[in-house]
Order: sequence, then structure tokens, then C-alpha cells
Amino acid sequence: MRDIQEARKSQSLNSQIERAAGLFKETKLFIFDMDGTIYLGDCVFPSAVNFIKNLRDCGKKILFFTNNASRNPNTYINKLSKMGFEPQRNELLTSGDVTIRFLQSQRAGRPVYLVGTPELEEQFRNSGIELNDRSEIVVTSFDTTLTYKKLMTACDLIRNGSEFLSTHPDLNCPTENGFIPDSGAITAFITASTGAVPRYFGKPYADALELICAEYGVAANEICIFGDRLYTDIAFGKRNGAHSILVLTGESTAEDVAELPENLRPDVILPSLSEAGEALLSSY
Repeated sequence: MRDIQEARKSQSLNSQIERAAGLFKETKLFIFDMDGTIYLGDCVFPSAVNFIKNLRDCGKKILFFTNNASRNPNTYINKLSKMGFEPQRNELLTSGDVTIRFLQSQRAGRPVYLVGTPELEEQFRNSGIELNDRSEIVVTSFDTTLTYKKLMTACDLIRNGSEFLSTHPDLNCPTENGFIPDSGAITAFITASTGAVPRYFGKPYADALELICAEYGVAANEICIFGDRLYTDIAFGKRNGAHSILVLTGESTAEDVAELPENLRPDVILPSLSEAGEALLSSY
């Protein structure tokens, strides 16, 4: 019986690898979530560096896109460089970047009250956005320096009519030691207190994909998204016409996929990027 089960698993995995190989041929831009997909904390997953290098060698465009806006882009560039990914600045996007571009284009000149880390505050200020605690716009994010005073100020402003925005909806952030509360957990606190629901940016929302398509000169159906979360990474593709591949190295499991409607399931499920490397080899 065990031999039969193992054979079925092997056949299923081979089918997923074949499906991925088919997608790779028509994909021009590969988008990678970061924590839980290409690394976990400071540990790079096996084959991740080589897989992305081989994609570049095949003439494919690469974008590292994280919803985690607690660090500024330069911090991520340095981290990815040390890990061997050799990213260029135009190959890195955060939900903070997407939120900033919205504020610059749609709320130009208006100050913001930001619930975020000092790095995100610096990024906002360097982008020309004024920060103060008497603003008509509240932006929340993943804030590892969160205090009760920050939450209280945000709630007071929102109750008095300030617009409520958030960089991303992730509930938990994966670490080497387990999950810690993320941006979505912070907005849940504010929503519970005020009744207000934020407008989110980052994955899985259309603003981000529209920005990417315009900047990289690709159509949505020419994009393949790798990620470990169903409700952000995979939904980003499924809601907006791009392809999506779930890797089982982070938050979501194959059992979680089974609970989803068919139209929201990833196009491919792989144990890790190692199998994605196999798919790339077989696609050429």
C-alpha cells in the first residue's frame, strides 16, 4: 500500500513539474515573493539562487516583490546581494513602494500619519511625504516598533474621519522561530476598535499588478508569480490574470489549497524551487 501511495505522489509531482514547464515557456516576467519562498529569515532555500540565475540566462525578467514593508528597499537589496541573488534596484518592489506611488499620484502634498518602522518612515520622507500626527490620512504597515500610543493615535484620527490605508494585509510574518503578527493583525486591531476597514496595497491587489505591467512592459498573462501564501501571492495572480505557483516552504499547505474554490487555486503546486528548476530544464 505504501508503495502505491508513493507512486501516486511521484506521478502527481511529475504532472505539476510538467505543467510548470509549460507555463515557463510563455512567461516573460517571474515575480518572487521573498520570505518563505526564496529564503526563510537568513537561510536561503536550496536551488533558489541557481534557479533565478538560470531564468536570467534564459532571457527572463525577474522581480522580487515582498509585502513586508518593515524594511526599506536598500535593506532588501543588500540582503539579497549577500545571499547571492545579485538584484538590481529595478528588480525589487515592496508594498511600501506601491503605497508611496499611490500617495504621490493620488494624494500629492497631503501629510500622513504612519504606523510603521523607522525604516519605512525614512522611505516615506525620502519620497517627499510629510509625516505628522494630525493628518487626514492614516497608513499602517508591519510595525515591529508598534506601541499602544501609535494604535491609539491611529484610531482617534480614523474615528474623526481620516482615510485609512494599509500597505498589505498579511496576518503573520514567517520567521525561523515561527510566525509573528504582521500588518493584517495590526489593521484588525484598528478595525475592531473603529469599525473602519482599510484600503490595502501590495499583493493581492490590482494596483500593484497594474504598476508592474506598465513598468515592465508585459501583459498580466505573461507573468508567473511564485509564493508561499494563498491569500496574497497566489490570489495576486488568480485575481488579476497572471499565473501563480505555490511553493510549500512557507505558510500555506496542500491541505489549505483543497479548501479553496477551483478558480482560486494555484496553477501549480511544488514542494520548493528545486522542482521549479527541474521544470525550467525540461522546458528548453
